[in-house]
Amino acid sequence: MTGSDVLKTAAQLRAELGADYHDKLMEAIYTDASTIADRSISHDGASEHLTFDRALDRALTHPVLGFVVMGLMFFGVFWLTITGSNIPSSMLADLLLGTVYDALHNLAAALSAPAWLSGVLIDGVYMATAWVVSVMLPPMAIFFPLFTLLEDFGYLPRVAFNLDRLFAAAGAHGKQSLTMMMGFGCNAAGVVATRIIDSPRERLIAILTNNFSICNGRWPTLILMGTIFIGASAPPVLASAVAAASVVTVAVVGILVALAVSWGLSKTWLKGAPSVYSLELPPYRPPQILKTLYTSVIDRTLIVLWRAVMMAAPAGAVIWLTSNITIGDASIAGHMVNLLNPLGLLLGLNGIILVAYIVAIPANEIIIPTILMLTLTLGGSQMAQAGVMLELEDAQTYTVLTQLGGWTLLTAINLMLFSLLHNPCSTTLLTIWRETRSRRWTLVSALLPLALGFTVTFTTATLARLFGWA
Repeated sequence: MTGSDVLKTAAQLRAELGADYHDKLMEAIYTDASTIADRSISHDGASEHLTFDRALDRALTHPVLGFVVMGLMFFGVFWLTITGSNIPSSMLADLLLGTVYDALHNLAAALSAPAWLSGVLIDGVYMATAWVVSVMLPPMAIFFPLFTLLEDFGYLPRVAFNLDRLFAAAGAHGKQSLTMMMGFGCNAAGVVATRIIDSPRERLIAILTNNFSICNGRWPTLILMGTIFIGASAPPVLASAVAAASVVTVAVVGILVALAVSWGLSKTWLKGAPSVYSLELPPYRPPQILKTLYTSVIDRTLIVLWRAVMMAAPAGAVIWLTSNITIGDASIAGHMVNLLNPLGLLLGLNGIILVAYIVAIPANEIIIPTILMLTLTLGGSQMAQAGVMLELEDAQTYTVLTQLGGWTLLTAINLMLFSLLHNPCSTTLLTIWRETRSRRWTLVSALLPLALGFTVTFTTATLARLFGWA
């Protein structure tokens, strides 16, 4: 008798098997179950059943080794993104901020365009969009294909499996780990990726906390501060290692903050138990290169970049106008800096940093160029023109910030923390609104991290002053 006999009616089975039909039926069922189990489950010592997929899963989903592999994997992705984008970013900057910028000014001069018009359009709008493209495009063009390759290979569901317990303990969904990882490339893309979470409550938690993943617009600020301030404070032999460790530490802090805020939301505004879901571990499969390139370049990189450029263009005009329109004895930017300087100093920052973050809400990529421009122009230096963002070598940047800006190690550390915790860029906020269609939650997504940023930097600055570190 086989399991197919189960399909027969009880009457037929009773007639064929006799009085002990029940025992024979159960024996047949258990026989079939044993056969299926032998084909599906590998036992200790049964190496002949250990396929490649199972062996790989044993390593990738191991309670300890799985986290080690996951850390190394994503460290490799981030390292390749940061290192690999240096040369193309530099080439794009030379082209867009040098050759094309000069050509546009030559064209404006040939057309006898008014100085204010070329200032707004070229020094403002064009420079902001050029900065965004040169800083944002190369990292995204590397990160998204790498991330998509891991997704196609079947590794990302294993990441969700490993992190499920952590996010479940925080009242969130295990798949939030995947959206968080996507946020390391771009928070807007991370917000869109939350569509994989079915529970509306848990999806909203993932949306509100995705900002704590460091997007590629914030990496330049963190790397610069880690290099010229924290790394420089260590012995030369250890400088690069200390700088890298400081940046990694901030990234880890971001993950911990995401878990903590997720827990807080699940206990207050978004109460509820974590949903139980069945996580399917798909078979490993070779990535489809053409599909990967299309998905990562067209569906992710170019769409996100276009949104960022559309937001950065008006920001460039605002930066130029506030730096060149004078009221009384100072520019609008100068008045803003003076107004915000007391608050900035209270937070261990300064007014210039706060103004830079306000005018650069559309794009984090222009934070450092804006800070350098404002520090130089408001400090009376002839190295910069009002409203024209610029980039300097690391040594020059350190000199400008410390001598003209009065920066200290505390300023750099608090800038790194504020860069991690401040409000999302306008591209991400627009994406949050489109995904939630809720003004309330879009406002919460902006104000919640900003409140955290103020609280953490104020606490750090207060402790530094209390113990004489400032």
